[in-house]
Amino acid sequence: MTGNSSNKLYKQIKKTTDKMFTMGLWIITALILVLIFGLLLYILSKGLPKISFDFLVGLPSEIDAGGGIGPFLLNSIYVLIISLLISIPIGIGSGVYLSEYAPSNRFTEFIRTCVESLASVPSIVIGLFGYVLFVDIFNIGLTIIGAGITLSLLNLPVITRVTEEAIQTVHNDLREASYAIGATKAQTIVKIVIPAALNGIISGVSLAACRAFGESALILLVGGTGTSGEMWDWNFMSQGGTLPVHLWYVQSEALVEDASDIAQKTSALLVLITLLLSLCIRLPLWIRDFRFHSRSKRN
Repeated sequence: MTGNSSNKLYKQIKKTTDKMFTMGLWIITALILVLIFGLLLYILSKGLPKISFDFLVGLPSEIDAGGGIGPFLLNSIYVLIISLLISIPIGIGSGVYLSEYAPSNRFTEFIRTCVESLASVPSIVIGLFGYVLFVDIFNIGLTIIGAGITLSLLNLPVITRVTEEAIQTVHNDLREASYAIGATKAQTIVKIVIPAALNGIISGVSLAACRAFGESALILLVGGTGTSGEMWDWNFMSQGGTLPVHLWYVQSEALVEDASDIAQKTSALLVLITLLLSLCIRLPLWIRDFRFHSRSKRN
């Protein structure tokens, strides 16, 4: 009887402790979510109602009030596209190689360690590398192309590591079933493994893209603080100042009277574009999953 009572008491204490721990995690999660949503709503409510079309496409002004952010917005999109065009194919290809083709030895583990180390390097260090490479060695100055290439170096380790982890979570039964019907290794990877790991890969790309869009220290060193001064200038040798850099400049050194309003509107626009960017990257996956579930219900 004493042993049974002790076991029951132990189980009751364990069950109570588990409930308390779970409740504590839910409370902490709820507090964090409330804090994040409150901060986002505060930033958006301060600047979003003031944004106009003229502000989005207008040229910035150094002295007069009422200037826009057109060239900086264009540069932000331009630099982001250049960086993703470089980092996505190389990063996904590297992740596939490390997961599916690389032999399991010390050299491969050393490469993984290097990738993880690069993913944790501060962006300003990569920016200094880009400054030395493009400004000192190649002597092309502060440019959009230099900022885009350097930004891709920031994205590469993240996309590579996330891709490798996502592919490794795909069950081997899928690979074996594909081999059983005569598919080659390349066909299995392209048609079976990558589609099965696409959710994780897209999450990595979304994380890298949103981080890159909000990057400022790296752009400041390699792209500069200014633009060409024209709205629709696609010359990648122009200065590559982006919205985060412009926000820093407006808050610290701008002489215009409405610097505070420009900063509020720019902050709200950065938050809004980052949210929309994440949604747009994930949208194809949501459409694919919706169609899959719809077909499953019909069958």
